Amino acid sequence: MNRRAFLSRSACACAGALFLGDSRSVRGAPANEKLNVALVGVGGRGEWFVDTVPRMENVAAVCDVDERKIAAARKRWADWAERPTGGGTAFKRLAETPPPAFADFREMFDRMASEIDAVIVATPDHTHAAVSAAAIRAGKHVFCEKPLTRTVQESRALRELAQKYKVATSMGNQGTASGPFRRALELIRESAIGTVNEVHIWNNAGGADVKEPPKGSPPEPAQLKWDLWLGPAAFRPYHPAWMQRHNWREFGTSQLGNWASHSANLAFMALKAHELWQPGSSAGKPPPIRVAARTSGLNRLSFPRWEIVKWEIPARAGLPPIAFTWHNGAAPGDRDEIERLVGDGLDWGDKKQKKWTDFAGTVIVGSEGRLHATAHNASFRLLPEDRFKDVDDSRPKTAEASHGHEADWFAACRGGKPAWASFDYAAPLNEFLMLGNVATQFESALEFDPLSCRIVNQKAADDLLRSEYRQGWKL
Repeated sequence: MNRRAFLSRSACACAGALFLGDSRSVRGAPANEKLNVALVGVGGRGEWFVDTVPRMENVAAVCDVDERKIAAARKRWADWAERPTGGGTAFKRLAETPPPAFADFREMFDRMASEIDAVIVATPDHTHAAVSAAAIRAGKHVFCEKPLTRTVQESRALRELAQKYKVATSMGNQGTASGPFRRALELIRESAIGTVNEVHIWNNAGGADVKEPPKGSPPEPAQLKWDLWLGPAAFRPYHPAWMQRHNWREFGTSQLGNWASHSANLAFMALKAHELWQPGSSAGKPPPIRVAARTSGLNRLSFPRWEIVKWEIPARAGLPPIAFTWHNGAAPGDRDEIERLVGDGLDWGDKKQKKWTDFAGTVIVGSEGRLHATAHNASFRLLPEDRFKDVDDSRPKTAEASHGHEADWFAACRGGKPAWASFDYAAPLNEFLMLGNVATQFESALEFDPLSCRIVNQKAADDLLRSEYRQGWKL
């Protein structure tokens, strides 16, 4: 395809600008042509894109380190092609002539760079950054599933690369696209619940708290390229237990990446916490973000069984200081505290009918009321309910409506407005969350400077903001 570059405004018509800074140019596809999209990672969460992208754009290539997952993707296309309402000619074409398949994304870019416009990354957490960075350096637009990266420094690198190469980006926290999410953002910024000074986010799952690495050396499956699955991580013999990535700090991010990417999103955006990452967003140099954690026990290999992480966020964008608290797992008395804040008994699997899917959520506490949002922040209620019974919570009034999370990114790829979850926003959100995973490895509070991307009071903690890539891998 021929490509042209043109400017795209980054303004968002909501109660206060979402994005900051001047508009940036992005390379866009002509509006009447479909994008050629490469899918990197087609199993697990990647199956969503296997099913949905063909309905929207062309799938030009697929990449996965496991041949079984590529075979499963092709079967899904064949199954869709057989259904009367399965998606029409797109799935039939994919079933009859599957796109080129690769195990190594680097080879894919070497061989097909001129035939790919955009890349969707749905690999395990520890390879998100390496794949996304390679795609950006190749000039491709990038959609990366949550969490954006495993480490703080990787998120910083992706944001800077996206700005340098002027590509359209988005992270996969899909609740951002919902009408209620955007309406809730308006209400918070319009002070419907008054001045907000505390936010609580929770998840009931907790961490795996594995105490030692897996033992033994089972045979490596013939269809799996183990060395490629490891990616930038240090080599070790194959063991299937390593592939349960959320159990291990070296490969996963536990619930801070898996769920807080959704559940913390509304508060982080509505309360403009991301503006602390923008130079000149406040008068003078703001104080650092202070973060401290209480856990079931320090575990540098895995994640604690329960954790309570508290971020103290300084004033920004005319808003007062605020505290975010993350509750993960069943800390003693923690459920009672969350139910007190919500003002209602929640369903931890033994009450009601999971109307609010209470295993995870957010409560934003204001001086005039509270906002309780579900796990994806895709629905909410204002509390106490009798005070807010006449408030329309279904769709935004002034913020622009979404055409769909992925559709918004595809529009940005064509030169439209940046997606709300572009790396300009998603990278600060992910740095914030991954800072929590660093804090759970220390008993003392940490102080983080978001402009310099440094922990300024603890060198050992600052070292954990980044990880060393093994030879042959780079950001």
